[in-house]
Amino acid sequence: MVANGKSITRTYIGSEQHEVCELPDLIGVQLDSYERFLQLDRFKKGLAPDPSYGLEEVFLTTFPIDSPNGEMRLTYKGYTIDYENIKFSETECKKKGRTYSVPIKVTISLEFSTGEIREKEIFFGDIPMMTDRGTFIINGAERVVVSQIHRSPGVIFSDDKDVYSSRIIPYRGSWLEFEIDDKKHLIYTKIDRKKKILGTLFLRAIGFDTREKILEQFYTGERVELVDEQELKAGLENRYLYKDVWAEVEGEKRKVLRAGDMLHAHEIDELIGLSVGEVHLLNLKGENTLHSDMILNCFELEDAKFTSEGYDEPTKEDVLSPIFSVLMPGEMIAIERAEKDLPDMFFSSRRYDLGSVGRYKFNKKFSTDLDDEQDEETSTDLTVLTPEDIVNTMAFLIKVFIREENVDDIDHLGNRRIRSVGELLQNALKSAFARMERIAKERMNLESGSVKPQDLISIKPIVAAIKEFFGSSQLSQFMDQVNPLAELTHKRRLNALGPGGLSRDRAGFEVRDVHYTHYGRICP
Repeated sequence: MVANGKSITRTYIGSEQHEVCELPDLIGVQLDSYERFLQLDRFKKGLAPDPSYGLEEVFLTTFPIDSPNGEMRLTYKGYTIDYENIKFSETECKKKGRTYSVPIKVTISLEFSTGEIREKEIFFGDIPMMTDRGTFIINGAERVVVSQIHRSPGVIFSDDKDVYSSRIIPYRGSWLEFEIDDKKHLIYTKIDRKKKILGTLFLRAIGFDTREKILEQFYTGERVELVDEQELKAGLENRYLYKDVWAEVEGEKRKVLRAGDMLHAHEIDELIGLSVGEVHLLNLKGENTLHSDMILNCFELEDAKFTSEGYDEPTKEDVLSPIFSVLMPGEMIAIERAEKDLPDMFFSSRRYDLGSVGRYKFNKKFSTDLDDEQDEETSTDLTVLTPEDIVNTMAFLIKVFIREENVDDIDHLGNRRIRSVGELLQNALKSAFARMERIAKERMNLESGSVKPQDLISIKPIVAAIKEFFGSSQLSQFMDQVNPLAELTHKRRLNALGPGGLSRDRAGFEVRDVHYTHYGRICP
């Protein structure tokens, strides 16, 4: 009933619907990842595939393949996907028990040392196509490749069981770990979880071959004039030298004291007597220097264990022999080969890869090359380690030990990363292409001058890798089709198992537990 007979206009609140935000594509992760791998859209637009990721990157990292005698070279020219001539539709594949796939053809040229070139388009097998629902049809059954959550490449600092350590985790290649002996105040290196190697020995093996070069990486120095005054001499006692001291002795220039040696009163008098005008002393206090004598302790152990008699520093043989006796126990060590092999383990793109994510995390951790957005993009191009990365890691670990920096939380989502279907398949194919490369090199040794590109290339490892990945991998699963919501949940699921991930036996409570960073991001 309306008072005084007045009518009231009814207002419909919310009658006009405004779109607040665009709904996300809930299976976009799967679709985008596989598109990034095959780059089908670029082919449809007539563009060349991007060489920095996907199948194109696998080809470019494998080729060219050179014969051992240098007479032949296989070169990759490009691949094509015959997407217009798919043999069976999705419905036919389900009815007939077939795989919904597309043929891939690769153009390979064989170049001879004589200058002759033979080019051929080679069939490289069928690769499964993803449906617009984010699934694959393998032998008539619809399957989903679940995304993998794994430890992100980069560097991590931890203090498990009161042992301070750091791990450099690559995308591909050898693991490098550093560990501190808190009783003796020494720093050690481990390669691929093998026995410990003294940290300064490892630095010498990668190019910092003198005490001076090593000290320059960790400490700052100051120049001090030597004057025959008691107060000044007392201030110099028990300080460490930053650089070698040279003097004229019996008519020739000799090294009288080494960088890293401690100055004593009688040595100061001797230097003044030899007319040494100045010395460079090491700073253990102040800015931009390491506030620890751990590197100097390592020098003392070098002198006691690893320096040949008659030398004031370890020789190449003194450095490389203990390292390679750990890496390859029982084998004869050729110093020339060892000198090249060790840097190649970490500084060669064929054997080591941090990935753009690993490089970004390194730069962020040590605040290098991140002045602006442009630097941030270009600085991720270098995906191998540098000697400076190793020095920064060792220095940061020592700072963690002396409580100047904090350890990382390994279970934090910031230290985890998602590998989706495209990246997982790319990794599976990389190992298959490595086998194909070995077979090609063996055939190059046996074949004569009448050989063709197709005679050298074996696609069996590639076909087998694709079948194994989609057919029997832990991450390739029959799709949950109970209802549409179960189907969607399955496509968005994360799994820590699979290649490069955890195994059921090794997964402890900490990994299985719900971390506070999961709230609002991952449903347990």
